[in-house]
Amino acid sequence: MEPYTPISVVIITFNEEKNIVRCLNSVQSIADDILIVDSFSTDNTVELAKKIGARIVNHKFEGYIEQKNFAISQAKYPHIFSLDADELPDEMLINEIRRIKKNWIKDGYNMNRLNNYCGKWIRHGAWYPDIKLRLWDSRKGKWGGTNPHDKFIMNNEASIQHLKGNILHYSYTSILEHRNKVEYFSSIAAQAYYQKEIKSSQLKIFYKPIIRFIRDYFFKFGFLDGKCGFMIAFLIAKEVKLKYKKLLLMKNN
Repeated sequence: MEPYTPISVVIITFNEEKNIVRCLNSVQSIADDILIVDSFSTDNTVELAKKIGARIVNHKFEGYIEQKNFAISQAKYPHIFSLDADELPDEMLINEIRRIKKNWIKDGYNMNRLNNYCGKWIRHGAWYPDIKLRLWDSRKGKWGGTNPHDKFIMNNEASIQHLKGNILHYSYTSILEHRNKVEYFSSIAAQAYYQKEIKSSQLKIFYKPIIRFIRDYFFKFGFLDGKCGFMIAFLIAKEVKLKYKKLLLMKNN
């Protein structure tokens, strides 16, 4: 019998009915277990996921990092492929994961993420190659980072290999949707910084977003993505500004 490593596909959700079917259908050929950890959606997310055969665990949302670490504990297998509901692996990445399942030799595998913004695939700036560590032995690390920008952190001795293919990420369908998320994410980030006792100042509010815009738009060639490239760099810089502005208000209050 050939060696075979079963994989749990793990996804956290809240009101993802517009994305969840596409996501779950994309992993049918590589998943041995599909787990949805849902923070009490009020739409049809859970019902749609159940029809496709996913296991559902309801859990109160206490932060992206906290929710994803809880999800690991509920997975059937220790080897996990982690996705967000608005993501899916492309065909090349699916083939790579099939190959890895037959010969799992590393502790973790990372891959590029290709973002779709208002209908356009973004291939420059801060959003590409946007390398993500999403396939790993969960016994060799845990979710960390700073909310809302979580990342899986492997143990120091862990080995990691890069896979061909992309995670396709359907990020924002409109600039207004992105603007609203900037407000939301900057509030979460400010709270996380406050808890970590990171300091803010009027100087940081001024120069941090400027440096971020110049890096993403010019040095990372975001301008090659046209109007979308400008809006992404501009709104990322705005999120940085709002984060430090809200942090300073928290400190002063």
